[in-house]
Amino acid sequence: MGGAVSAGEDNDDLIDNLKEAQYIRTGRVEQAFRAIDRGDYYLDGYRDNAYKDLAWKHGNIHLSAPCIYSEVMEALKLQQGLSFLNLGSGTGYLSTMVGLIIGPFGVNHGVELHTDVVEYAKEKLDDFIKNSDSFDKFDFCEPIFVVGNCLEISSDSHQYDRIYCGAGVQKDHENYMKILLKVGGILVMPIEDQLIQITRTGQCSWESKNILAVSFAPLVQKNRAEGSKPDAVELPPVTVRSLQDLSRVYIRRTLRDLTNEECPDKGLVQRAPQKRKRRRCRLRRINTYVFVGNQLIPQAMESEEDERIDQEQHKEDQEQQETQEQQEKEQEEEERDIGSVEILKAVNVLRDKIMTLPLPESLKTYLLYYREK
Repeated sequence: MGGAVSAGEDNDDLIDNLKEAQYIRTGRVEQAFRAIDRGDYYLDGYRDNAYKDLAWKHGNIHLSAPCIYSEVMEALKLQQGLSFLNLGSGTGYLSTMVGLIIGPFGVNHGVELHTDVVEYAKEKLDDFIKNSDSFDKFDFCEPIFVVGNCLEISSDSHQYDRIYCGAGVQKDHENYMKILLKVGGILVMPIEDQLIQITRTGQCSWESKNILAVSFAPLVQKNRAEGSKPDAVELPPVTVRSLQDLSRVYIRRTLRDLTNEECPDKGLVQRAPQKRKRRRCRLRRINTYVFVGNQLIPQAMESEEDERIDQEQHKEDQEQQETQEQQEKEQEEEERDIGSVEILKAVNVLRDKIMTLPLPESLKTYLLYYREK
């Protein structure tokens, strides 16, 4: 599934294409997509395919097409402080983007059938927290992943504000999914080759909306011996943050706001989409007809007017080519001249601010989430 937009050269280029095709329509979704490099969730040797609008699968590891994730993120209508459940959480790519939007006072849980995929997701999450500068630009709700079959969730589990299921849901499992949703909540899932958005408007009332046609592999039920009871999946508890953790959240938020006020140019930088050159087509008039066998065939006949149009078109093409070459030359010179500025933008201003504080090193390390860089 995918292929709706052109392939990108990098993550920013991919996001530009998704915006141009109207799959990404809101600023907060765009920021989340730019903050998480899709290529980081690919295995080594497969990263070249990361920025194509295509699904990718290797063993149990799977990523949906970027256009699908874009529609899902928009349909969920995420806000700070919401609770989110990802059924079939896979690599954790989507859950991590959601965590950037719902913030530290949200709830971010994922259920995944395969143990090796959960371990892979935890590794990618740990790498994001320790190494990505994007982590310091957001208040983050860290996802928690558990192993289990999402069709065997304990019946007394708590409900969520937002739910996404990343595998095809059979019609007879639709109500099972709805029960996990709070009143006023939104559920996005594929049913019968349609990605649908379901809003719970009351205890027993729902509104459904088709988003787009999709093709998902169906949910898998574990094989078990006849007569044996399934192992119920226990979702992670919803806990209150400790006072120590809350202090870290608010200190980091205050310092981030201060640095953004002092250095507004060092905030979130969004890349402008590249301008695409349009080629003009020459329109020829039909001036005459000729007989070929028994058929009457129209044929263009050159005239002085046609020759004049050709000359003007050729001249315009040359001017466009010269202008484009000049712009590319100026851009290369600008990149060489402002190398120091590019480096300045790459500086993690929050980290620098924390390191200058008159605090014990252990406390600085805690405020930085033990990040080494």
